[in-house]
Amino acid sequence: MRSHNFAVTFRLRDFATGDFETLFEIDQACYEPAIAYSRGELRRYLRSPGADCIVAESAGAVIGFCLTARQRDRGHVITIDVLEPCRRQGAGSALLAETERHLAAAGVRRVSLETATNNAPAIAFWERHGYRILGVRKGYYPGGRDAYAMAKLLS
Repeated sequence: MRSHNFAVTFRLRDFATGDFETLFEIDQACYEPAIAYSRGELRRYLRSPGADCIVAESAGAVIGFCLTARQRDRGHVITIDVLEPCRRQGAGSALLAETERHLAAAGVRRVSLETATNNAPAIAFWERHGYRILGVRKGYYPGGRDAYAMAKLLS
Protein backbone atom coordinates (compact mmCIF):
# COMPACT_ATOMS: atom_id res chain seq x y z
CA MET A 1 0.00 0.00 0.00
CA ARG A 2 1.35 3.41 -0.96
CA SER A 3 1.07 6.34 1.44
CA HIS A 4 0.55 9.85 0.16
CA ASN A 5 1.93 12.95 1.79
CA PHE A 6 -0.35 15.77 0.73
CA ALA A 7 1.01 19.24 1.28
CA VAL A 8 -0.64 21.23 4.02
CA THR A 9 -1.21 24.89 3.25
CA PHE A 10 -1.38 27.12 6.28
CA ARG A 11 -1.41 30.71 7.42
CA LEU A 12 0.03 32.26 10.55
CA ARG A 13 -1.76 34.60 12.92
CA ASP A 14 -1.61 35.83 16.48
CA PHE A 15 -3.26 33.82 19.26
CA ALA A 16 -6.86 34.73 20.10
CA THR A 17 -8.49 33.91 23.45
CA GLY A 18 -10.94 31.57 21.72
CA ASP A 19 -8.00 29.37 20.63
CA PHE A 20 -7.20 28.24 24.16
CA GLU A 21 -8.98 24.86 24.22
CA THR A 22 -7.63 23.95 20.78
CA LEU A 23 -4.07 24.82 21.85
CA PHE A 24 -4.52 22.74 25.00
CA GLU A 25 -5.75 19.78 22.91
CA ILE A 26 -2.83 20.13 20.49
CA ASP A 27 -0.32 20.20 23.35
CA GLN A 28 -1.94 17.08 24.83
CA ALA A 29 -1.68 15.35 21.43
CA CYS A 30 1.97 16.36 20.93
CA TYR A 31 3.36 15.31 24.30
CA GLU A 32 2.93 12.43 26.69
CA PRO A 33 0.76 13.22 29.74
CA ALA A 34 3.71 13.71 32.12
CA ILE A 35 5.18 16.42 29.87
CA ALA A 36 2.11 18.10 28.31
CA TYR A 37 0.95 21.27 30.04
CA SER A 38 -2.12 21.29 32.25
CA ARG A 39 -4.82 23.85 31.41
CA GLY A 40 -3.60 25.98 34.33
CA GLU A 41 0.04 25.88 33.24
CA LEU A 42 -0.80 26.73 29.64
CA ARG A 43 -3.10 29.56 30.74
CA ARG A 44 -0.37 30.99 33.03
CA TYR A 45 2.20 30.90 30.23
CA LEU A 46 -0.16 32.62 27.80
CA ARG A 47 -0.98 35.34 30.35
CA SER A 48 2.55 35.93 31.62
CA PRO A 49 4.21 39.30 30.96
CA GLY A 50 6.13 39.18 27.69
CA ALA A 51 4.25 36.12 26.39
CA ASP A 52 3.64 35.82 22.65
CA CYS A 53 1.86 33.05 20.79
CA ILE A 54 1.70 32.52 17.04
CA VAL A 55 -0.84 30.07 15.62
CA ALA A 56 -0.73 28.10 12.35
CA GLU A 57 -4.08 27.45 10.69
CA SER A 58 -5.02 25.19 7.79
CA ALA A 59 -8.50 25.12 6.25
CA GLY A 60 -9.77 27.17 9.20
CA ALA A 61 -8.43 24.75 11.82
CA VAL A 62 -5.48 25.36 14.13
CA ILE A 63 -2.72 22.85 13.36
CA GLY A 64 0.05 24.21 15.56
CA PHE A 65 1.42 27.04 17.64
CA CYS A 66 4.59 28.49 19.13
CA LEU A 67 4.50 30.05 22.59
CA THR A 68 7.34 32.24 23.83
CA ALA A 69 8.15 34.54 26.72
CA ARG A 70 10.60 37.40 26.90
CA GLN A 71 12.29 39.58 29.47
CA ARG A 72 14.32 42.51 28.25
CA ASP A 73 16.72 41.15 25.58
CA ARG A 74 16.16 37.45 26.41
CA GLY A 75 13.50 35.23 24.87
CA HIS A 76 12.49 31.68 25.68
CA VAL A 77 10.59 29.17 23.54
CA ILE A 78 8.11 27.60 25.94
CA THR A 79 6.73 25.17 23.36
CA ILE A 80 6.27 24.65 19.66
CA ASP A 81 3.55 22.14 18.80
CA VAL A 82 2.41 20.92 15.37
CA LEU A 83 -0.12 18.14 14.95
CA GLU A 84 1.49 14.91 13.73
CA PRO A 85 -0.24 14.75 10.29
CA CYS A 86 0.96 18.30 9.54
CA ARG A 87 4.60 17.88 10.53
CA ARG A 88 7.54 18.10 8.15
CA GLN A 89 5.64 20.39 5.81
CA GLY A 90 7.00 23.76 6.93
CA ALA A 91 4.52 24.82 9.61
CA GLY A 92 7.01 24.44 12.48
CA SER A 93 9.73 26.30 10.59
CA ALA A 94 7.30 29.08 9.64
CA LEU A 95 6.05 29.35 13.24
CA LEU A 96 9.62 29.59 14.49
CA ALA A 97 10.65 32.20 11.90
CA GLU A 98 7.63 34.38 12.73
CA THR A 99 8.25 33.94 16.45
CA GLU A 100 11.87 35.01 16.03
CA ARG A 101 10.74 38.07 14.03
CA HIS A 102 8.36 39.04 16.86
CA LEU A 103 11.07 38.55 19.48
CA ALA A 104 13.68 40.52 17.51
CA ALA A 105 11.18 43.36 16.98
CA ALA A 106 10.70 43.45 20.77
CA GLY A 107 14.48 43.82 21.28
CA VAL A 108 15.31 40.20 22.06
CA ARG A 109 18.87 39.25 21.14
CA ARG A 110 19.10 35.70 22.54
CA VAL A 111 16.49 32.92 22.48
CA SER A 112 16.78 29.82 24.64
CA LEU A 113 14.82 26.58 25.02
CA GLU A 114 14.99 23.06 26.41
CA THR A 115 14.45 19.83 24.52
CA ALA A 116 14.71 16.22 25.61
CA THR A 117 18.14 14.68 25.06
CA ASN A 118 16.48 11.58 23.57
CA ASN A 119 14.31 13.48 21.05
CA ALA A 120 16.49 13.27 17.93
CA PRO A 121 13.92 14.83 15.54
CA ALA A 122 13.49 17.86 17.82
CA ILE A 123 17.24 18.29 18.30
CA ALA A 124 17.74 18.14 14.52
CA PHE A 125 14.93 20.71 14.01
CA TRP A 126 16.48 23.18 16.46
CA GLU A 127 20.00 22.71 15.11
CA ARG A 128 18.74 23.18 11.53
CA HIS A 129 17.39 26.56 12.66
CA GLY A 130 20.64 27.72 14.22
CA TYR A 131 20.16 26.69 17.86
CA ARG A 132 23.18 25.22 19.61
CA ILE A 133 23.46 22.96 22.63
CA LEU A 134 24.84 24.82 25.65
CA GLY A 135 24.64 22.01 28.17
CA VAL A 136 22.44 19.40 29.84
CA ARG A 137 19.77 20.05 32.46
CA LYS A 138 19.76 16.89 34.53
CA GLY A 139 16.30 15.61 35.52
CA TYR A 140 14.53 18.49 33.74
CA TYR A 141 11.52 16.42 32.69
CA PRO A 142 9.23 14.30 34.87
CA GLY A 143 10.66 10.85 35.42
CA GLY A 144 14.16 12.28 35.65
CA ARG A 145 14.75 12.70 31.92
CA ASP A 146 17.44 15.15 30.90
CA ALA A 147 17.06 18.10 28.56
CA TYR A 148 19.51 19.97 26.41
CA ALA A 149 19.64 23.70 27.07
CA MET A 150 19.86 25.29 23.63
CA ALA A 151 20.15 28.90 22.46
CA LYS A 152 20.47 31.08 19.40
CA LEU A 153 21.57 34.66 18.93
CA LEU A 154 19.18 36.70 16.80
CA SER A 155 20.71 39.13 14.33
